[in-house]
Amino acid sequence: MDKKQTNGRIVLITGASHGIGAACAEAFLARGDVVYGLCRSKPDHPHIRHVPVDLTNSAEAEKAIRTILAQAGRIDVLVLNAGIGISGAVEFTELSEAKRQFDVCYFGALRVLTPALPALRKSKGIILFTSSVAAVTPIPYQAHYSACKAAINALVLALRNELKHTGVRVSAVLPGDVKTDFTAARAKNERGTEVYPAMIRSVQRMERDEQTGMSPDQIAKKFLKIAAKRNPKPYYSVGFAYSAVCVLVKLLPARLAGRILWQLYAK
Repeated sequence: MDKKQTNGRIVLITGASHGIGAACAEAFLARGDVVYGLCRSKPDHPHIRHVPVDLTNSAEAEKAIRTILAQAGRIDVLVLNAGIGISGAVEFTELSEAKRQFDVCYFGALRVLTPALPALRKSKGIILFTSSVAAVTPIPYQAHYSACKAAINALVLALRNELKHTGVRVSAVLPGDVKTDFTAARAKNERGTEVYPAMIRSVQRMERDEQTGMSPDQIAKKFLKIAAKRNPKPYYSVGFAYSAVCVLVKLLPARLAGRILWQLYAK
């Protein structure tokens, strides 16, 4: 690609082959940006520039960034979206399963972020994370997923202060229920139902909510809007109901907020 002919922004998206990542890629492409998809499987959209990478492999992630910089010369927008989900009772979740959750969602983001930061500082670009409402409303039987997204929220706040003097902006989108194939791909651990009889019912309710949730295109529009902001907020939710939930959790005593979540997902 001739760097001089690149008029749009250079956008990198992890997990661009499905769901929210694919919707974001299409939204940025429609704006006229050049989009690189960092993912294992090739995206369906013919104009996404696929860079195959296993985000649990640091060497592959670093090589992907070098490849993109060699082609495009810069990075303007980094969307750290790739993730997996697991469900199950904490007591019966193997440590290897919990580590896998963090390795893909949290450390996978870091493996792309750190080698991309010099280019982002040069362009005074923006880093956007896909977090979740579950980060502020930890869901029973999704403890490790919720903890992983809470860690991302903490990372966002720290990064904003570390990078403030560089002009690099950092923000996260906290989706609620979104209808994607993330639901079917979730690794469901159903061990321990004799101890936790509410578990299967809880996960089923959560998955019904996801499959009647909003379109990933709505989330992508939020990413596109934030990427244009000069001074974005740390966190953005999408939709009035989820925004209200996030505000309510901040205002309510932790015990009361926890009881509401118990009523919804664990009773």
